[in-house]
Amino acid sequence: MEVNGLGPYSFPELKNDTFLRAAWGEDTDYTPVWCMRQAGRYLPEFRETRAAQDFFSTCRSPEACCELTLQPLRRFPLDAAIIFSDILVVPQALGMEVTMVPGKGPSFPEPLREERDLERLRDPAAVASELAYVFQAITLTRQRLAGRVPLIGFAGAPWTLMTYMVEGGGSSTMAQAKRWLYQRPKASHRLLRILTDALVPYLVGQVAAGAQALQLFESHAGHLGPQLFNKFALPYIRDVAKRVKSRLQETGLAPVPMIIFAKDGHFALEELAQAGYEVVGLDWTVAPEKARERVGKKVTLQGNLDPCALYAPEEEIRRLVWQMLDDFGPQCYIANLGHGLYPDMDPEHVGAFVDAVHKYSRVLRQN
Repeated sequence: MEVNGLGPYSFPELKNDTFLRAAWGEDTDYTPVWCMRQAGRYLPEFRETRAAQDFFSTCRSPEACCELTLQPLRRFPLDAAIIFSDILVVPQALGMEVTMVPGKGPSFPEPLREERDLERLRDPAAVASELAYVFQAITLTRQRLAGRVPLIGFAGAPWTLMTYMVEGGGSSTMAQAKRWLYQRPKASHRLLRILTDALVPYLVGQVAAGAQALQLFESHAGHLGPQLFNKFALPYIRDVAKRVKSRLQETGLAPVPMIIFAKDGHFALEELAQAGYEVVGLDWTVAPEKARERVGKKVTLQGNLDPCALYAPEEEIRRLVWQMLDDFGPQCYIANLGHGLYPDMDPEHVGAFVDAVHKYSRVLRQN
């Protein structure tokens, strides 16, 4: 069954492993860089490819996902690709209806309102087979990348997925989801367990299909204070890492580095650094040198330029990148933005960001 520890597939040899080496905490010649939402609406070719189909139909087309994943790599010398997909394919696979409303974002016509609504959810063990289209997209993209850079797989963390399923979409307060935590703690834990049980085989399936790293997005960490986070988010974040790693080992798959990105979760940095992930992603509200002091030398940090800095003139972008690289230090570091790219950003400025990271990180290593 197995070929070179890569599961059932034989893929082209990796030519640029800088991102993976940094993720594992090994020394690199320069700082690797990729951008959250690098396959996105800021690229005219992305808008063109996406124009014909609705959002989730695109997600279900391996050919379209592969094309969208590769587009930013044709423009920029990025050090990693991240598969084009969405965190909400997991609630969909659990049987919930999700639509993407243009200009509004995701919408769940029938959100979870009562504990009895949990009965509507499918068996989490069946989720991986529902998401075979993601695995197909990953395998196809790994082949077409031809070993150029590693491919990252991803998923949303349990609390973040729960917020969408209960709120029925985005929310500025997450009041309905938090109401569950306070009024229905048992039901909340039950839902978070269902999500964890769905995520583990989904993430392992991504690795079996060819993903060479995994990122877990806890995008709504900031709506929880330390107490709620430690009770309803962190245990499941830890559990996902622990169970994915042991499942990879049991199935004879090589380990992959795992990244946790908890947006606005700066109050939990120490805990996240000890949650079983090789890399901790930071948003732009955290000072790099303070983050490094708090997490120690054992983990790699990823981030954390304010995405809006890309609206600045290119000269200013270069200055900000220099400052960021200087603050993070040369090793155990992956450059990224502190959140995803926005649709109205200029691709030229994204290019300036990527080039500045490569250029200045080499200069700083010489000094």
